[in-house]
Amino acid sequence: MTSIHPLYAEALATFDELQAQAAAAGEPDPTAMYLATASTEARPSLRTVLLKSHGADGFVFYTHTDGRKGIELSQNPFAALLFHWPRVKLGVQVRIEGAVEVVSSDEADAYFASRPRGSQIGAWASLQSQTLASREAFDEALAMFEKKFEGIDVPRPDDWTGFRVVPSVIEVWYAGEFRLHERYLYERDGTDWSKRMLYP
Repeated sequence: MTSIHPLYAEALATFDELQAQAAAAGEPDPTAMYLATASTEARPSLRTVLLKSHGADGFVFYTHTDGRKGIELSQNPFAALLFHWPRVKLGVQVRIEGAVEVVSSDEADAYFASRPRGSQIGAWASLQSQTLASREAFDEALAMFEKKFEGIDVPRPDDWTGFRVVPSVIEVWYAGEFRLHERYLYERDGTDWSKRMLYP
């Protein structure tokens, strides 16, 4: 088993504790995170996605590979994540940056099989990020795939999978009164990690 650098383990343990506090504090969805990607022309885009698994190997979310974020990640495989839990303490943010890799087919298949059937059908019916003529057209596509897979398990679409953000930067930000925030930055250099405080 590969050992984990103590500072990286500390950062992950801090994330787990803060996410647990967010759940206990009644955050609407402690797994919600902002995902920033960029095109090959360095044009950024930002949206909210849901964290589906995480650990020493990284932070995983799922999406279509041919939607905007999937295309940008395939062309420029780096991303930034931001968790914001305003109900924890005076407010907490965890910011993560790193390279992105596609999860294995087995991992993607296992997660897809765990999704509600309606979500599975939706993954087939949605041409993510493309122009939609009307809601009725989407409803027709949903009905078509419901009929196609009636009575059988819904397979994972080829253009739908998971992406893993492998951290090289983790910042933990605690809100302070008068904007006197407390910030801790963990950074990876090769296999080594460092930790330092930042001014607010």
